[in-house]
Amino acid sequence: MTKEEFTEISKTIPHKPGCYKYYSSSSELLYVGKAKDLRKRVSSYFNKNVDNIKTRRLVALIRTIDFTVTDTEGDAFLLENSLIKHFQPRFNIALKDDKTYPYIVIKNEPFPRVFLTRRVIRDGSEYLGPYTGVVHVRELLEMIKQNIPLRTCNLNLSQKNIEKGKYKVCLEYHLGNCKGPCQGFQTAEEYAEDLQQVRHVLKGNISDVIRYLKQEMSRFAEKLEFEKAQVIKHKIEWMQNYSSRSTVVNPRLDNVDIASILSDDDNYYVNYMLVSMGSVVHVKTVVIEKIVDEEDGDVLSLALDRLRNTFHSNANEVIVPIPVNVSDDNIKVTIPKVGDKKKLLELSIKNGEIFKADVRRKSALMITQRTNEQHMEVLEEMQDALQLTELPTHIECFDNSNFQGSYPVAAMVCFKNGKPANKEYRHYHIKTVSGINDFASMGEVVYRRYKRLMDEHKPLPQLIVIDGGKGQLSAAVESIQELGLSGRLTVVGLAKREEAIFFPGDSDPLNLPFDSAAHLLIRYIRDEVHRFGITFHRQVRSKGTFKNELEKIPGIGDKTATDLLKAFRSVKNIRTLTERELTRVAGASKARIVWQYFNNKSSNE
Repeated sequence: MTKEEFTEISKTIPHKPGCYKYYSSSSELLYVGKAKDLRKRVSSYFNKNVDNIKTRRLVALIRTIDFTVTDTEGDAFLLENSLIKHFQPRFNIALKDDKTYPYIVIKNEPFPRVFLTRRVIRDGSEYLGPYTGVVHVRELLEMIKQNIPLRTCNLNLSQKNIEKGKYKVCLEYHLGNCKGPCQGFQTAEEYAEDLQQVRHVLKGNISDVIRYLKQEMSRFAEKLEFEKAQVIKHKIEWMQNYSSRSTVVNPRLDNVDIASILSDDDNYYVNYMLVSMGSVVHVKTVVIEKIVDEEDGDVLSLALDRLRNTFHSNANEVIVPIPVNVSDDNIKVTIPKVGDKKKLLELSIKNGEIFKADVRRKSALMITQRTNEQHMEVLEEMQDALQLTELPTHIECFDNSNFQGSYPVAAMVCFKNGKPANKEYRHYHIKTVSGINDFASMGEVVYRRYKRLMDEHKPLPQLIVIDGGKGQLSAAVESIQELGLSGRLTVVGLAKREEAIFFPGDSDPLNLPFDSAAHLLIRYIRDEVHRFGITFHRQVRSKGTFKNELEKIPGIGDKTATDLLKAFRSVKNIRTLTERELTRVAGASKARIVWQYFNNKSSNE
């Protein structure tokens, strides 16, 4: 990436703490870094003369820049650590070993010990952190030790061993650093009270510690020992900024997904975060265009399902701001009000807001609103980038959809002269494929589309884009060959995650320059087929999973089924309602029919 290319995208990078990721033209993750100010840090790579050969090589390979905003600089450090360990970028050196930031553990044992550790063992112990300022945390533990004596030995202080008199107090007891629970001088209840005070301090309730330090600072100042007073002052300042918890790395969490949704007059913006083993490892924001006003929960449900499939998530919990429908009853849906999960959700919303602001800024600059002449210039750029024999004035893009293996459908969008040709958009029910087979389904709809165009003697597109991997692309190419259209048009595949373009038979993908006009058009076409496909798939699911269930009730028609679903969102909710609650929407006679159907069915089952 050149300095001029970076200048075009620099305004999209916020002045906030976070992590940045550099990708090559083949979508390889080259480098992960952290910053207190993302824009200043990333700009330094392109605006300064770099003497280091390695850094110059890195800058020369960069084609795409991605970033994730965090709440604090400390969280940026921790996110960088987890990303490097997860992805192992070749230009990162420092954090590839097993060493990680330390935690404070309250051990799960009789008379629990409190100490620093770099290993998280899921044995029921309580872990706080991780921490970036190890020295300061050691100082905090030392101050706790001076004020709240706890044991530091590793003896097995079971009640049986204590009653047998198996242990004698050690030097720590005589120094006043321990109250001697090993010899029965301190009961478990008294120890638990002291431990609760430690827990309060470690979780950020450190007002008593700060008050003590201020007294010490005043005492040193009165004795004119200003150097010692200054040391205490630094400790107080650190304590006041002390944070006991990290948002991006949290040992309390395991594998979870976080999703949030924002909207404006034109689009929905869904931010997705994947947490693996307690660490955030993926962040992605997608745009879904509004055609009609739909419930945020419905849009978020379908977007979340697509993103989970894209990132192969196996998390059994999703954290969301509003109720959503999930396809698997084993997946727990959490709407947090306070705590660590709420902080993660707020971070997702913050990243979504930044993405939304950038989209609106680009729209204000009329990046997506071009004159006819400008559209032709973009198509010429695309023709050159893809080495097409003809100007791609007619482009068509295909995408498959299914919901956890059910209701397979496909969508096709058509662009003419660089603009959507909405009347040419097509939906497809999969007819010839039994079960879920994305490859065969893609082959079917491509064959059906171009067989019909040939039969009706209509013009063929110059470019066909298949939204999917090499398998879908190969299936589409087979259909084109079967129709005898090889050489008459170009077919390419668009990788879902990397936005890289694959040509049939090529092992290496083509990456268009980031934010180039041709790349933006490809992304716009891809988003449009997603939007069009999602809308259709939602309708199919609604008819297949919801309305059919209600409409097969004798005496219940389409209107009543629709009214009930609009009011109560799902059949699952309708099953739990009383006859009186149903009457408010469906009327007395229809409500009795629905209530009796589900209650008789439940009793029979």
